Amino acid sequence: MEASATLRFPFTSQNLSRISFTRHNLISISPKLYSKVSVAAKKKSSIEGVSEELNAMASQNLDFAPSRRRLREAFTEVHQQLDHFLFKTAPAGIIAEEGYEMNSRGLEIFCKSWMPEPGVPLKAALCFCHGYGSTCTFFFEGIAKRIAASGYGVYAMDYPGFGLSEGLHGYIPKFDDLVDDVIEHYTKIKARPEVRGLPRFILGQSMGGAIALKVHLKEPNTWDGIILVAPMCKIAEDMLPSTTVLNVLNLLSKVMPKAKLFPHKDLSALIFREPGKRKVADYNVISYDHPTRLKTGMELLSAAQEIESQLHRVSAPLLILHGEADKVTDPLASQFLYEKASSKDKTLKIYEGSYHGILEGESDDRIFAVHNDIISWLDFRCSVK
Repeated sequence: MEASATLRFPFTSQNLSRISFTRHNLISISPKLYSKVSVAAKKKSSIEGVSEELNAMASQNLDFAPSRRRLREAFTEVHQQLDHFLFKTAPAGIIAEEGYEMNSRGLEIFCKSWMPEPGVPLKAALCFCHGYGSTCTFFFEGIAKRIAASGYGVYAMDYPGFGLSEGLHGYIPKFDDLVDDVIEHYTKIKARPEVRGLPRFILGQSMGGAIALKVHLKEPNTWDGIILVAPMCKIAEDMLPSTTVLNVLNLLSKVMPKAKLFPHKDLSALIFREPGKRKVADYNVISYDHPTRLKTGMELLSAAQEIESQLHRVSAPLLILHGEADKVTDPLASQFLYEKASSKDKTLKIYEGSYHGILEGESDDRIFAVHNDIISWLDFRCSVK
């Protein structure tokens, strides 16, 4: 799940009052602090209905990709039996392929594709950017199959440090590197023979919405449309830390960037409106659900601020979808994006009463409606090409 795509900063001046504000003292306390936070990594609570052996595996250190890959493999049979609308109603006949590719930074990237059954002509390519802490597998498998069944080639990747890709789990040392990784991978996808000459769309969820926007801003003429689901594109004023706190966080992120020092809050109740679907999320065992690493938090903040200042440059056809009751990313930010974007073709849909996870965490009817809204929007733009 996307536990911390929120950019909520619960640090206050009061609870940081014991930390010295000089860089010298920060460096001097960092070994002790780092030791403290490194052993305080959140241990996963027991997952219902699985063996002690699998629970033990899920509780192990998942900092590096090999352990995450082994864990996903061990949970394969469990995942096939999960009771969720996305899994139970997934269309048959979809051709799914997955594997690993080495990128230009020397990192092994996990990637996956879903194609309609043989004989169904392709209308377009849809490239997916997942949210913070999440992965392009698990819930997105069901979403991708539904979209593929409507005639689309769906492509996805795990960013470095997330899901099954190489890199320290949950660590974003530089947000723009992540954006460049996405551009590099999807440039290869757009050159594939099966999609050459077809429209190309990019879909971003939560933090993935910020990535999709930055991808578009870096290459504004290479996408035929952008779909954003509860995007992280602006920080509400009441969510920003004070200048004092921000300065401390910034210094700490330079001294011990990988430390999991951001206070952690379980946001699953804010993401999944339906308790049953919230429970299924526990089985997404390779998601990152520890406290946010210091450098990651600062990079998310910086990226959101940069995007907010450039929303007027968003020019591609645009579909924005957001839950009206979302407490993770602010639906008012999506309204702000809709108003600021220079796109001539732009649509904003707000779903009354819905939470952050509108693709997977709502009632079956609402999930179905959101997916249909995406497919209908794509169909219309492909039909007028």
